Amino acid sequence: MNEDTRLKALSEFLKTHRAKLQPHEVGLPSIGRRRTPGLRREEVAQLAGISTTWYTWFEQGRNITLTSSVLNSISSALQLNEEEKKYLFMLALDQPTLPNSEKAPEISSGMKAILHELRHFPTIVSDSRCNIIEWNQAAAGVFLNFDQIPQEERNMIWLLFTRRELRQLAVNWPDFVRGFLALFRSYYGKYMGDPWYNEFISKLSAKNADFQSFWHQNDVSSSPEVFIEFRHAKMGKMLFDLTSLDIKENSDIRCSVFTPSDKNTEIKMKQIVQRVIGE
Repeated sequence: MNEDTRLKALSEFLKTHRAKLQPHEVGLPSIGRRRTPGLRREEVAQLAGISTTWYTWFEQGRNITLTSSVLNSISSALQLNEEEKKYLFMLALDQPTLPNSEKAPEISSGMKAILHELRHFPTIVSDSRCNIIEWNQAAAGVFLNFDQIPQEERNMIWLLFTRRELRQLAVNWPDFVRGFLALFRSYYGKYMGDPWYNEFISKLSAKNADFQSFWHQNDVSSSPEVFIEFRHAKMGKMLFDLTSLDIKENSDIRCSVFTPSDKNTEIKMKQIVQRVIGE
């Protein structure tokens, strides 16, 4: 990530989270008419115990001197969670991170065995770019036959915004998308030195106009948990809890498990897997 891109991302992140807060939520009176939603810059500065001019420069993306204590104060003022705070620090302090390796990560035989044992739980294994590197039969039966998708398009974010069948599958599609985008943004902040991310974002923005509106919400989470309702083309209503886990610490390989939320979904998943095996 070059300097201009980093500062722009930092500015957008601060503005987005300032807009999410209302004065009464942080113990401030609402004075005067507000032309834009959320807190004013001077109110964030007041809460953080810093000058309005300094905060304004910071939010505008000016390259100014920063300290951890000031960033902690701004994080508290904006009510950032731990993952959002970590993302802010990475952008603000421009922590050097090497680009990702172009080599596809390898999945151990043990992980493949786990995927097999989770036979009735749709499970997808992805890397730090959200490229899908492994999946089980349950995932193929609920989502897509990933084997039939070109490897360069086998990316969870790309598929969510470009494949109509996935959009039709998820009843609460916005929640589904936000969970994976929050994960993607956590990697985006971590790997500032990898130009792949900005190239991918530009490419997907040109492909699908909805992507930009979701991306600019600036949600961050390395382990999103989402309740999802699917309308499967053959099985109808299915309910799942999405849990995203690191397979190995610092490996950036993630396992997303869709756990059936009720008995009916469990029964339907067994039928789906049987159908996939028989094809």
